[in-house]
Amino acid sequence: MVASKTKVKSSKSGAKAGPKTGAKTNAKVAKDAKMLDGDKATAAAKAAAPAKSARTPIAGIPAPTPEASLSRYLQEIRKYPMLPHEEEYMLAKAWRDHDDRDAAHKMVTSHLRLVAKIAMGYRGYGLPVAELIAEGNIGLMQAVKRFEPERGFRLATYAMWWIRANIQEYILRSWSLVKIGTTAAQKKLFFKLRKLKGQIQAIDEGDMSPDQVEKIATALNVPEKDVVSMNRRLAAPDNSLNAPLRAEGEGEWQDWLVDDSVDQETELAETEELQKRRALLLGAMGDLNDRERHIITERRLTDEPKTLEELSKDFNISRERVRQIEVRAFEKLQKAIRREAAEQRLL
Repeated sequence: MVASKTKVKSSKSGAKAGPKTGAKTNAKVAKDAKMLDGDKATAAAKAAAPAKSARTPIAGIPAPTPEASLSRYLQEIRKYPMLPHEEEYMLAKAWRDHDDRDAAHKMVTSHLRLVAKIAMGYRGYGLPVAELIAEGNIGLMQAVKRFEPERGFRLATYAMWWIRANIQEYILRSWSLVKIGTTAAQKKLFFKLRKLKGQIQAIDEGDMSPDQVEKIATALNVPEKDVVSMNRRLAAPDNSLNAPLRAEGEGEWQDWLVDDSVDQETELAETEELQKRRALLLGAMGDLNDRERHIITERRLTDEPKTLEELSKDFNISRERVRQIEVRAFEKLQKAIRREAAEQRLL
């Protein structure tokens, strides 16, 4: 689908070109498909997205619209002949060196069939083919703007990558409300997972077997967990949490969501209780002498308690004596804590 609003800026004069009106007919959209000089690529207006600027205007490029059927558009673009290598080279030189809009127009229109062919390969993602073609046409215009004929290859070879990139980016933006394909590995999985599943005859419902996951991860050189995650995301479409559980029911899906975190009241109560226990322990430690306090700390209050042998060497006493001091000190702590808790009415 081609957007109804077109806004194109010229990098040479800064003047605005193209109408600012709302819905346009197919003829007007075709007339307003332009290319301007500048750093950013251009295109005819596209659906729900801002127009991009390029070089100078290229009028008369057909564009698929909801009003015109796709078959009519495909018939129209067949009228433009393919260009021989020599003619394509001369047109590219004229466009790059002299900003010849007619030359750029001829290069673009002669490759519209290439865009349609590539766009047809992405029909399985649930998006209108007309929108895919419109996005591909933008990529084609970007390729024409940057094409360097001196390198020796044809425009179709170069433009193919721009066309695919634009179509794939549009699919990633439109396929789900949740952003997907943020890394190169995720994009690779998104566009190749379905094909590889068909090759290994993996079922479409549910998770794949570990052997199937391993084969796909090895073929695409991605982690196995990414394969499992992408397979689940592709299998489950977007659903609203406010959708009713049943057609005639009052409950919603969000009513079944469970929050595993501790509620605020419980967390506050646990924090206050911990603070009180620490205060009682610190107060009771004051009833011990230095040796008892050190032994209790090293034996009961550290993550890695010392052994009786190590403490016996520190104080130059026997291990049995250290054990006796520890037991007596612990009993004194218990009595002091109970006494303080009773005074504070915590028991």
